[in-house]
Amino acid sequence: MAQTDGKWQLNELAAPTGVAGERVQRRVTITDIARQAGVSKTAVSFAFNTPGRLSAETAERILDVARQLGYAPNPIARSLNTRRTNAIGVIVPQDISEAFSNLFFGQLVSGIGQVCNNEGMSLMIIPPMRGSLLEATYAALIDGCIVTGLEPEDEVVRVLRQRNLPFVMVDADAPEHIACVKIDDFDGAHQALQHLLRLGHREVAIVSFESFSGHVDQYTGTLKHRFDGFRLALKEAGLSLSSRSIHCLETKCSQAGGVEVFNRLMQLVPRPTAVVALSDTIAFGIIDATQQHGLSVPGHLSVVGFDDLEASRLLRPSLTTVRQPIREKGLRAAEMLMDAVRRRFTLPRHVVLPVELVVRKSTVRMEG
Repeated sequence: MAQTDGKWQLNELAAPTGVAGERVQRRVTITDIARQAGVSKTAVSFAFNTPGRLSAETAERILDVARQLGYAPNPIARSLNTRRTNAIGVIVPQDISEAFSNLFFGQLVSGIGQVCNNEGMSLMIIPPMRGSLLEATYAALIDGCIVTGLEPEDEVVRVLRQRNLPFVMVDADAPEHIACVKIDDFDGAHQALQHLLRLGHREVAIVSFESFSGHVDQYTGTLKHRFDGFRLALKEAGLSLSSRSIHCLETKCSQAGGVEVFNRLMQLVPRPTAVVALSDTIAFGIIDATQQHGLSVPGHLSVVGFDDLEASRLLRPSLTTVRQPIREKGLRAAEMLMDAVRRRFTLPRHVVLPVELVVRKSTVRMEG
């Protein structure tokens, strides 16, 4: 090893020869760093893993030597030593492309990502592996995770508890012993449908995202609470979910799902004059399909969404929707998770965030 212009060159460490006689540089180890910095191997380990156990001057000298030698810690070995991966996960029950086709997910991850930046953590999206979310959960190398799109009874949740891995559920009907961040789904749905009924609409379709049960009476968690809110609004207007003029449909939670469900809406009898979509993304598709068929929103069809995505106010017409704090939901869930990972407090905690109806141009009063 020789010093040139104040920088150490790796000549002594480049020993073996490789293909066509080329010299292959040996991997720098903490022994090399310790020797060059004049410290023990333990001190080098402290500098990378627990620098607070060294003086600031010593830690910086060790790290400076490591940089000069081109040393990069082996992340797998480091994880084995510290029992930490410095990564948290977001479990999603669908593939990544489908998850991100719903703009809601992007805003949720934005809030989670802010906390990761503050904490110096990486973020891993965990979709099903070879069609199995359970297999992906077993394989994930993370310090904790945020669970989306699942209920507490799911086998994935059981595995997380079995692994003793800190986790926080989002938008789940979680019991007291499981940490959760959600919104007031009941109130949001009640406000949305009540708005249309007060405008005089009686032929109304409720478009839900696809569920595992596929039937309104078997909904659980988020969907159950939202449909309980719909039931109250209908009862206040002398109607019910079983009324002939009220229709309940499911579709994929995407703009394409909204386009697809529009064709079914047009075949209903009586034809709806208004729609409540349980996702802004679905509402976008419905509005687009309505206009593509030469009809107008809200002239021929009033549309209410749920989320208040950033694009909702830019749409033409701008979308009446239930505003939920999506980014804050992700941020709060990540903060709770990091508190558990860093052992700043013990889970569980429950947080319920408020919602608000935002009336824009996609709904209008029924004439006559």
